[in-house]
Amino acid sequence: MCGIIGISNLPDASKTVFLGLYALQHRGEEAAGIVSFDGKDTQIVKNRGLVADALSPHALEGLKGQVAIGHTRYSTTGSSNIKNIQPFLVVHKGKPLAVAHNGNLTNTKELFQRLEEDGALFQTSMDSELIVHLLAKEKTTDLKKMFPNVLKQLKGAFSLIFLVGERVVGARDPQGFRPLCLGKLDDSYVLASESCALDLMRAEFVREIEPGEIVIIHKNKIESVFYEQTTPEEHRHCVFENIYFARPDSFIFGDNVYFT
Repeated sequence: MCGIIGISNLPDASKTVFLGLYALQHRGEEAAGIVSFDGKDTQIVKNRGLVADALSPHALEGLKGQVAIGHTRYSTTGSSNIKNIQPFLVVHKGKPLAVAHNGNLTNTKELFQRLEEDGALFQTSMDSELIVHLLAKEKTTDLKKMFPNVLKQLKGAFSLIFLVGERVVGARDPQGFRPLCLGKLDDSYVLASESCALDLMRAEFVREIEPGEIVIIHKNKIESVFYEQTTPEEHRHCVFENIYFARPDSFIFGDNVYFT
């Protein structure tokens, strides 16, 4: 169900994102992509195929900057064409806004109709694009208000990583269906679908992102807000993560996959 990675405050961040995606190859073998930002320019590379084929060493050389997010695709919502390869990138108010999404929204039809009636023009058939349109419609520029406003409108199972200018934002749905963890690499923070990606990047596992939590990373600073708080009894983990998707050496949902 896709693998996602995000890194802030690391020189040549895209090269480390590549390593993380390589470790998450088992989560999606259809396509891969990386978006990076150097404070001025945005670069993106995405292609069909395995990570090593889709993201060549020559392509990685052009991905400059200390902020980057990546995605390896297992298509569920949206057809298997190049337009649907993630991350999905737009420029909004002069800043890059990109998303890497793992999961599925269940209210896509409702959101699509509402946005289209408001004049939205869609480039893909992915439910992930809906999230970008909702963010672009927000009047506030305060990320701690913008993201809760948008994520409250989503229904379904999702873990998300965004690149918003020089910031990386991560979020999980309130039931915690899909995994997402936080790591530390020297003076940098890392977000990843599974802890096995942190191991290959030589990053330290810090903790799992909580269900209903949003983390906002800017350089070496991190802030956390909850857009919806749920009790452990309300959490719903996807059983396929433990028996099919996740690598046995990963730590998700509070346990080591191999021992669960």
